[in-house]
Amino acid sequence: MSATVSLLLDAKDIVGESILWSGDEKALYWVDIVGKRIHRLEPENGRHDTWPTPDFVTSIGMRKDGGFIVGLSRNVCLWTPDGPFEEFAVPEPDLPENRLNEGRVAPDGSFWVATMQSNLDAGGSPKDMDRQSGAVYRIDPTGHVSQLTPNEYGITNTMGWTRDNRFFFADTLANEIYVFDCDLAARRIDNRRTIVAGFARGLPDGSCLDADDRLWNCRVAGFDGAGRLMQLIELPASWPTSCTFGSTDLSTLYVTSARFTMTNDHLDMHPLEGGLFAVEGVGRGVEEPKFGQASDKFPSVSETA
Repeated sequence: MSATVSLLLDAKDIVGESILWSGDEKALYWVDIVGKRIHRLEPENGRHDTWPTPDFVTSIGMRKDGGFIVGLSRNVCLWTPDGPFEEFAVPEPDLPENRLNEGRVAPDGSFWVATMQSNLDAGGSPKDMDRQSGAVYRIDPTGHVSQLTPNEYGITNTMGWTRDNRFFFADTLANEIYVFDCDLAARRIDNRRTIVAGFARGLPDGSCLDADDRLWNCRVAGFDGAGRLMQLIELPASWPTSCTFGSTDLSTLYVTSARFTMTNDHLDMHPLEGGLFAVEGVGRGVEEPKFGQASDKFPSVSETA
């Protein structure tokens, strides 16, 4: 497959992340972690809105009854545009040096979030990390939090659930992508295997799955379920961060990027860092789940929570 890449929005995100497609609104939503803002963009007409957040905003997912579930630095909140951020759950109240990172609604309608040792100081500048203390958590619609992995990961990234009960996950610091056996009804993942390690092109960040359960990871690289490289895509930005399939037929891959820690000289030479890009010709995606609503394939959250 040959891919074509275009700049969709010169967002200038410090760390763009957690992009998703709302088919109901024909709009993209994503966050700028360090910029402390949430974006909404309608690709067809170019309408672009942003909302400030009270803290570093790390992830976003749609809710069944409207509005969003949002990961901030330490807590998960419920939010509707122009409304307040209402605290819903705190995954690690006893680990104040950790922060949230990746977060995504699972096919059973729960919200999964992963943590890491915070690499940001209060002003958003980089801070050294000295341990691997991140873990994966599941939050059900009542706000109950259950821990799914030990606290053993560096920078937690990538969440994807396949139709044959596997779960993709990644550790950016380790430069590894994993696959687990996943039992959503039992709220369990186990039997971790490393399927990509030491890949020479960048480090793994956010990902999405296409309709064939292939993993598209932000480098930008496409892998099959065994971790075999299918395709590499060149972007006019050096730090892609997150991706999702969208548009009316879910055939456009949208990719966010970052400009965190980049020098002014570098940005003068590479002005599109932090932009939002559209990639055509790489496949077709699947509809994004909503918090509190299970897909047809999975038992409802009320049955499993």
